[in-house]
This record gives sequence, structure tokens and C-alpha cells, in this order.
Amino acid sequence: MRVLWTLPYLPWPITSGGKSRQYHLLRAMAERGHDITLLVQSKTPADDAVRQALAPWVHELIVLPRRSLRHPRTLWRAAASPMPVLAAVNGDAPALTRRFEALLDRQTWDVVQIEHSYGFEPFAAPLARRRQAFVLTEHNVESRLGAATYGKWPRWARPAARYDQWRAERWERRVLAQAARIVAVTDSDAAALQALSGGRPARVVPNGVDTRAFAGVVPAHGSATLLFVGNFEYAPNGDALAWLLDDILPRVWQRQPQARLIVAGHALPVAWRSRWPDPRIDWRGYVEHLPSVQAEAAAFVAPLRFGGGSKLKVLEAMAAGLPVVSTPEGLSGLGVRPGEHAWSADGASALADAVVAVLADPARARLVGEAARRWVVERFDWSAAASALEAVYREVAA
Repeated sequence: MRVLWTLPYLPWPITSGGKSRQYHLLRAMAERGHDITLLVQSKTPADDAVRQALAPWVHELIVLPRRSLRHPRTLWRAAASPMPVLAAVNGDAPALTRRFEALLDRQTWDVVQIEHSYGFEPFAAPLARRRQAFVLTEHNVESRLGAATYGKWPRWARPAARYDQWRAERWERRVLAQAARIVAVTDSDAAALQALSGGRPARVVPNGVDTRAFAGVVPAHGSATLLFVGNFEYAPNGDALAWLLDDILPRVWQRQPQARLIVAGHALPVAWRSRWPDPRIDWRGYVEHLPSVQAEAAAFVAPLRFGGGSKLKVLEAMAAGLPVVSTPEGLSGLGVRPGEHAWSADGASALADAVVAVLADPARARLVGEAARRWVVERFDWSAAASALEAVYREVAA
């Protein structure tokens, strides 16, 4: 099929779960013979490395710049627009609208795929004028991220935060109601998005993992080293790490003072090193080869309280055979059985107990990690996700 696919960010380098999902789905769909034109509005330019990484999978890559967050026009739109802040930041892009319109005029597309409701505004008018059906894909229900996003606003700005959350839900309803098909990551998200859309069909295209990339990892059982990974531009990851360092790890250190924590991920704030100066915390930031860091750890911790979707970093840890300690939110959409494939707990005290149990029994941790690896290999290879997305394409094309 001829597919026109839009993104509000470049899917390479892979610095977040969302980018990992997009890159691997692009690769898998291209390997199935689909002809993909990728239209991107990006805050960073596409250098040679980006183009080389995407060239095997994309027939045509078109990248337009996005205005700076601090540009006066962006700030004014974010404050005065009926759209939520995130949609306003990515909207009002005349050059992107014109390019998209030209692509619609150039040929007939079997599928037009719009990624994220917050990236929809530049495409709304051309789609409506041509009555062009489109697929809308969402990684989360953005308006329901709650305190992870809006709870971090300063106290004096809380009324504005509540107003923006209201704008976000209203915007989602408007965009979702126009889509021919909605794609979600989990069953629970699909149900929520279908309800917001007024009953538009919502299909699940699950997250996956490149199981071959993590097959050779041998965790450092007995090392008392924990690993946390996250893209820190995404608010739920920052919330999870702060909770881990403020409330969970101090309880662990009371019983396991030798325990260490590696913190890895994109956009790690420099100020956090001063906020949490304990020498047992190893601040790595972005790492190019995650399996090498996974091999240093005895366990993976993911105390996520918000976010929706399924967590690619958790899937990658399981694919590496790392025993995972997480919340029910962190394991959402994965179908794992607590105690068999991972440790699941609610509350700081219970999570600390689970971490201590993992570190105290390396043999048990190894068994759970290997069971998790088998679970992921059997159910979460990217080929399954590509098959689900291809089924959505066939529905829309028909």
C-alpha cells in the first residue's frame, strides 16, 4: 500500500519509547512491502545519520522545522489557543500544511496515518476539504496523564493546568471523532479512546521489542545494582524517578545499604545530580547501547504511577532477562503474571520490599527474569504489531 505517515518528531535516534515504536513499525511495515512517505515536523534537523537510518524503510523522508518553544508566536498560541498547550506547540505550521496538501494532491494514498492528536492541527483543513479518511494513532490518552503532567505545574499555575487538561480532553474528542480508525496500544486505552470519540472504531496495535537485540544480555545477578531507564522529557518518567529516590530507595538502603542505582535515559536534567547527591546513584544519561548497561544490573525498577499504554522500557528489560519490579501501571498492557514474570507492588513500602526480595535471592530473580524473557519473545516481537497495523490499513483501504 501507499502510505502517507506524519510524525511530530523524528523516530531516530531512538531516545524514547514512542520513537522506538515508530522506528520499528516503519521498519516492519516496509519489510512487508508497503511504500511509506514520512512527513515530519521536528525540533531537530535530519542529519546524515538520521537519513541513513531511515533510508532503508522510507520511500521519501520530508522534514520541516518546528518553531522553538520560546518563540513569541508559540508562547502566544499556547496561552490563547482553544487547543491544549501540546497541540498549540505543534500546530499553526503553515509550511507543514502546504506540504501536506501538496502530497494529497500529488497522488492517491491507500492510507493516511496521523500520529498523535496533539499533532493533528496542521492537517485538519486539507483532510476535511478532500474528505480524506485517515488513521489516528495514540500512544496514551494524553488528557488522562493527570498529576504526572499537570501536577508538576507551579502552585500559582494550577488553575491554568486544570484549564489545559480540560482543553486537552475537548481537543481529543474533536480529533478522535474525525478519524476513520483509531489505533491504541492497549485494550484499556482503546476503550477509553473509543468512548471519547463517540464510538469510532479503536483497534489495538501493541508495543513490541526487537528481541534479537537483547537476546545476549546476561544480567549481573548478585551485583545489588538496580537500573532505571526513561526519556525524561516525558513527565511520568520524572515522577517515577523522584518517587523512587525520595520514598522507595531510602527504605531499600535501610536493609540493603550496598544497593546501587544506575539512571539512564534521554534529557536527564543536570540539576538532579545535586538534588540527589548520594554516591550510590550512577547518573548515566543517554546511552547508545542499552544492552551493555542492562548487563551491569541485577534488576530493573519501574515505579510508574501514570502514563497509560504499555511500557517499552519494561518490555526491553524483560527481553534482556532482567527481573522487573514495577507497579501495576508499569506492567499495564503486557499480560504478565505477577510473581511469575515480574514483581508487582503498589506503594513505596511494598515496592521497597519487592526490591529487597529480588536482591536477596539471585537464584529466584534469575528464574523470573528468564520466564519474562520467554514471555516477551513469544508474544511481543514487532512482527505481531505490524500484522495488527496492517489489518487496520486493510479496513481503511476497503
